[in-house]
This record gives sequence, structure tokens and C-alpha cells, in this order.
Amino acid sequence: MTKDVIALTPKMPDLRTLLAGLHAGGPDLGVNTLADGAVIQLCAADGRPLVSVEAPLLVQVPGETDRLLGAGAGAGSGTGPVLLDGPVWWTEARASTAVAEGGRLAGSFAGRLAHVLDGAVWPPEAASTEVVPLSSDITAIPVPPTSVPAVDVLTTRAAVVIQDRPVVAMTSWLSDALRSATADDRALQIVTQPTTRLTLPTRTALHGHPNRWVVQDRDNGYYDGLSGARLHWQGGIFTPLTDADGNPSLAEAFTAPADTGERQLVLSLHTRRPADENLVLGTALETAWQHLTGAAPAGWSTAEPVNLSWSTRRLTDFARSRAPHPTWLIAIGHPDRPALATLRVTRTPGGIEEAITLTLGYAKDEPPPLDALEPLAEALVTEHGLTTLITSLRTARRDLSVPPHFEPPPIPVSFTLGPDETKHMEDARALHPPLALTPAHLGSAARPGLHYHLGDGTDPRTWSMLQHLTQRLKPA
Repeated sequence: MTKDVIALTPKMPDLRTLLAGLHAGGPDLGVNTLADGAVIQLCAADGRPLVSVEAPLLVQVPGETDRLLGAGAGAGSGTGPVLLDGPVWWTEARASTAVAEGGRLAGSFAGRLAHVLDGAVWPPEAASTEVVPLSSDITAIPVPPTSVPAVDVLTTRAAVVIQDRPVVAMTSWLSDALRSATADDRALQIVTQPTTRLTLPTRTALHGHPNRWVVQDRDNGYYDGLSGARLHWQGGIFTPLTDADGNPSLAEAFTAPADTGERQLVLSLHTRRPADENLVLGTALETAWQHLTGAAPAGWSTAEPVNLSWSTRRLTDFARSRAPHPTWLIAIGHPDRPALATLRVTRTPGGIEEAITLTLGYAKDEPPPLDALEPLAEALVTEHGLTTLITSLRTARRDLSVPPHFEPPPIPVSFTLGPDETKHMEDARALHPPLALTPAHLGSAARPGLHYHLGDGTDPRTWSMLQHLTQRLKPA
């Protein structure tokens, strides 16, 4: 497996500081680079990578270190003041534990950066500044058959990543591993302890079969953290165990915990606008955030940690630089109101489309703002080219992380169709659907959008209502 160690510093590690960190193993170890210099590797004499270090990342979004590493992750270990409430430089190292000294080398590298720059190390117990000479006989240790630093085990069928973090985020390491596995027609399978949680972007990435979240439980063996299916290692991949009838066997640890009253409001919306040189992307997402939280998003990025302050102009420029290829992004809210969104921008014959999933977390004593949904839908219809919007409510954690146990599916609250989706419908079908649902007209009278209120997110039978409605509204 690998061990992750992160240096958090108020100043950017310059070349001299990085070289001091890379001397953690003494003068006998070599240095290699990958990804056009974005990754530096500390190597044994035979070129075998021992520690891979990603280029420092400036995290300008408040609360990201606590969200991904736990409360207090920015507490300093240096001798001077550590101002990690503001922007912080995040320098991540991954060590191969196939070599006994690997984890200590990563800890010494990070510890040296933190010591020189008055920073902090996560996890704190990994920090040191000692020289860790390579004393293991590495000639008997197989060389990993992969150039992707995040992958611990590679077979013809799977790329396996073993993580010991409290929260597994969709980092650039993990995103690179996913792209590589997909390109080689392999499954990405992440192995964690039962105390680990996923971020929403990581859960989304693992939903595609045969990718899996593999939980290693002392009493239950291996099981899938998203479905609960018991797993075993067979033929170079984790696969489900089945009973005599061929049905998946469920792990007892996957049972749902007691309801704490925490909820998540989930919005899935699509927009389509003409491809115009003045088009600014991300405005629909910003409008939704403003209506539901009273503020714009705090930041955006292509991976976690989310490091860039929110800017629709910079987001638009980035997507244009990638055109005509699709662009996938993450947006995050301020720490006092947990909110996270994924945004996919695609160019189609109809124009520029944005597919957005926005999730907001609420405690038991924080009622979700359901009364804001219709005004939001109207703003999206009139100003942002809305095609569809489905809003739902689910029982889930306020902090938006995903635990390895059962969570009930979301329950629909409302459904909105934009003008382009309704213009080809017969009025009888759109305005007089079954189940006595009367839509609210949004926008202009000539080309209205239609907003259907379905419920308050407490009755699972609303799914049947939504299914009947969407069947009714299909064009003839």
C-alpha cells in the first residue's frame, strides 16, 4: 500500500526548501520527475520510486483542510505563527510502504517543509526531520508495474488504491488513476477502513461499474461501501460473494444507523444556451447558490482540495481553453453552510450545455429552504436557459461526506421544465397531468416554463408520481 503525508505551509515551498525535503533519505537517493515536472519522485539507486511528491497547490478556499483532513488539520507544528485560516500551500507526498523506510521518508520530507516554513503536517504523528537512510534490501521487492503514483496494486482487470485518510477526496492523484484505469479498460477499486468516508465527487466517480469502494472490516471481511455487497478477491479484482441462488450477499455492517435528522437537499439541473462569445459559464450554479444560501460559491477547481476562489470569468476561460472537449469541475461553499456541486460543460449541436448537481447539507434544526425552489426555478428559466430541474431531499450527513453504510435514496420535491422542453407539448398534457398536479407558469406567457410541486421530500411514493408525470410529458 502507500502512505499519504501532507505538508500545509503558509508560504510556497521554493526550490531550496523542496531540495532540503528531498534530502530526507540522505545523499544516496536519486530524484526523478513525472508529468512534465508536476511530480517529483525520491528514488532508490536502481531508480525504484520510494516517495512521489506533487507540485505545491495554493488552497485559497476557507475550510478545505478541515473538510478533507479533519478539524484542526491546520494546527501548526513549527516554531513560528501558523496562519492556516487563510490561503495555505498544500504539498502532498505518497510513499510506497513496500519498502520499510517509505512512510518515514515521506514524513521526514513533509516535516522538513513544515519546519522551515512554520507549517503543519498531516497526519501530525508522521512529521519528523530526521535523515532516513535506505537500509532495506530492495532487490527482492517487486517493482510496481505502473507509473501512476496513486495505484498500489495493478492487475489486468483492476487498479487498486489503498487509502488511509479519514476522507477520500477526488484528488488529482486519484483523478489520474481513474483516467488511466478507464483508458486501459480496468476497474478503479479504492480500499479503505470502515471509519473512512468519501466526498461526493469520489462517490460519483465510483458509481460506474465495475469501479468499487472496498471497505476492509475486521468482523465482516470486505464489502462494497456503496451497495453493501460482500466482496472477495478473485481473478485479480474484488467481486461480489453470492448465495446459493446467485444473489449478492450483504454485509451486516452496511445497515443504516439511527436517523439523526440531518438532511441533504439535492438539485440536478441542466441548462442549454447558444454558443456565444459573450457567454459566461457557471452563472446558473451561482444563481442557485445565491437563492439557497444567500452567497455565491466559495471556490472551484478541477479536483479536490478545491483551491481557486470563485470566479465565473476564470471558470469560463478555463472551459474555453479545453473546447471542444468537455470540462468537469467542482464548486464548494463556505464552511458555515455545507454545499458542493459538480459541473460538466459540453458543447452540443444545440449550444453549450451545463449539467449541474448541487447538494446542500442541513442539521436537524435547520429546515431546508423549500420555499425558495420556485423563485429559483423562475430565475433559471428566464435568465439561464434551464431545460430541466429535479429537486429532492434525502436523509444523509450534513457535512456531505459519504459513510460506508446504507443511506436512503432521495425523495423528489419538485420538477421543472424549461421553455424549450415544453414548446412541443400539447397544452392538455402539460397543463393537466395526472394526479391533480397543476404546474406554475414561469417566465413569459408566450414561452413559459412549468414548475410542478411534488411534495415535501418525506413520502417515497412521490417517485411514482414523478414517473407518471414524466411519462405523461413525453412528446407525442
